[in-house]
Amino acid sequence: MRCGWHESKSSRIENARTPPSDADIRAWCVACGASEQADDLAAANRQSAEAYVQWRRLQGTGLRRLQESGASLYDRTKLFRVYCSDVIPGFLQTPEYATALLSSIAAFRGTKNDVGEAVAARMDRNRVIREGNRRFLIVLEESVLRYRVADAETMAAQYGHLLAVMALPRVAVGIIPFAAERTVWPMATFTMFDKKRVHADTLDAAQTLVQPGQVKLYTRAFDRLSEHAVRGQAARGIIANAITALDR
Repeated sequence: MRCGWHESKSSRIENARTPPSDADIRAWCVACGASEQADDLAAANRQSAEAYVQWRRLQGTGLRRLQESGASLYDRTKLFRVYCSDVIPGFLQTPEYATALLSSIAAFRGTKNDVGEAVAARMDRNRVIREGNRRFLIVLEESVLRYRVADAETMAAQYGHLLAVMALPRVAVGIIPFAAERTVWPMATFTMFDKKRVHADTLDAAQTLVQPGQVKLYTRAFDRLSEHAVRGQAARGIIANAITALDR
């Protein structure tokens, strides 16, 4: 073989039973005439493996660790761009809403039940929205306001909190109406940290993306989604409709 590997090694790598090493990736790139891509691919491979291992480890030790693990990243970020298609983003959650949501997550994943500590850690992390010279650009699908992850009283309080946070000078919240004419589809939730890093949620892991091409792609997606969002009085009207719907 051109890489000098036994065919069984190639099979293990192709079927994701054995992750390739940096040397394996470089050898493969040379064999394919793409040696200039070796460093980027090796970095992406390490990033992917490390992100998966870290997520699995944090799940095993409870949700509090998961909240605390991102504290330093939140502290040093100056521009947050957040798109949510499923639930209210953590920045904007009330303790009661967060408790209901994290309780569901803990039960589904079978993790250590440390929801109270996890909520406290999330609320402490959320101080960044009121401290420092940070900016928050947040886009929500209207569906986020209609998913009842908690009882009506908790949901109403969450909507009230959302309205209050929208008045903060460095926070811009846009909502994409159900009836918006779209040029881009609803996507999985993601958060962008400055112009360097993206966290994209999936069911089994939170992907961490740092390659320039990846960040550029998510920047374009966020900009396109933002074009569909309404703000100001129109956004507050959508929230008011969600509050009214709680009585139905």
